[in-house]
Amino acid sequence: MGLPTAIGFSFQMFYDLVDLYWIGKISTSAIAGVGIFSTIFWVVEALNEIIGVSSISLISQSYGKRNFERTNSVIEQTIAFKFLVAIVGSVILLLFLKPIFCLFTNEGNVLELGLKYGYLRIFFLPIMFSSFSINTAFRSIGDSKTPMIIMIISSILNIILDPILMFDKVFIFRGFNLGVSGAAIATIISQVFSFVVGFYILFSGVEGVKPSISELFKLDFGIDKKLITIGLPNGFEVLMRNLSGVMILYFVSKYGKEVISAYTIGNRIFGFVFMPLFGILMGSSAIVGQSLGAEKVERAEKVSKIAGWLTTIVSLIFVCIIVIFSEEFINLFSNDYEVIRNGVLFLRYSVWGLLFLAYGLGISIAFTGSGYNIPFLFMSLISRWIVQIPLMYFVVMVFKLPVIWLWISFVFGDFMEYIVSIYFFNKGKWKVVRV
Repeated sequence: MGLPTAIGFSFQMFYDLVDLYWIGKISTSAIAGVGIFSTIFWVVEALNEIIGVSSISLISQSYGKRNFERTNSVIEQTIAFKFLVAIVGSVILLLFLKPIFCLFTNEGNVLELGLKYGYLRIFFLPIMFSSFSINTAFRSIGDSKTPMIIMIISSILNIILDPILMFDKVFIFRGFNLGVSGAAIATIISQVFSFVVGFYILFSGVEGVKPSISELFKLDFGIDKKLITIGLPNGFEVLMRNLSGVMILYFVSKYGKEVISAYTIGNRIFGFVFMPLFGILMGSSAIVGQSLGAEKVERAEKVSKIAGWLTTIVSLIFVCIIVIFSEEFINLFSNDYEVIRNGVLFLRYSVWGLLFLAYGLGISIAFTGSGYNIPFLFMSLISRWIVQIPLMYFVVMVFKLPVIWLWISFVFGDFMEYIVSIYFFNKGKWKVVRV
């Protein structure tokens, strides 16, 4: 369950790295602009998370009970309801993107490039959310190979389109010379492809499940209420986590656009590390949900612990690689000395927190599979808002320390998230919660 999902997500993150590679060929300002937009953009991802986490519990437990009619209904409502929520999110972003952007930079070129990239991505947010829903539906019924194949093909498509749309010449061929707009359009095309193909396969029938297109236009209050309430703690957690990302970027921005660019590149590299982890987590959480739906609590607990150790081992491998080759990694995306220097420091110091975070996230699939999502809220609030952000405030605003101390704060935040996740897992309330 986890391996195909990990492979699919790794390919998806790989095209994010390729995006950044080509964007780096434009300028340091382009990297900074896209990095600022991405941080703001993912605040709205909390809306996706609320419904997405709820749908994992509802679909996997319904499927575990072999209630295919209920499974179909939840899938239909997840796609339709998330599409509507994404429209709301798009409108909010379109209205407030520019004023929020100006909080992080007063450099005209950074602002212009970031907005040019961002407005295109925002317009297709509903398609992006719906594509996530379809892939989640496949995994929740035990089919992780289909979304893997779709994600691989869409990623390759994006990688091919990037240089063609961004530059005036690609090898011996003539390109469209659209700059950062070309990178956004390439991503949009790949997301539309992923949505259309996944939608067709899912609604044609798979694993005993066959949703109905006509039912997409009918909202079911009972299911929609659960889609909001079950994942609300988790969605609020993601909102607070992503808002903490905005605060972190604010502190980073005090050191200039080169440090913003270094942080953006480092984050994308870490994102590539997290994709195999999230693959394991998403595949395992579906197994936990199906196990709890069949009242196999011991099996669910065993799966959670195995996931914790798997994510830790995978993280350790990546940590060693990143520490050894950090300079080579940053150098792929920028030849600016200051960007490279700060990026290397970010990777080498903040990376150690991943070992703690990986295990904490691994065992937390017990919360996702059961629908008991309150622990995620505490994990985010305590680790980011009570530990890391106050540390950053003192580093930047009070003592005005070098940026390296900003990077070290990530380790403290990740360690605290590990402590909180273990506390709630051992407390065991997730074992008796059902949706």
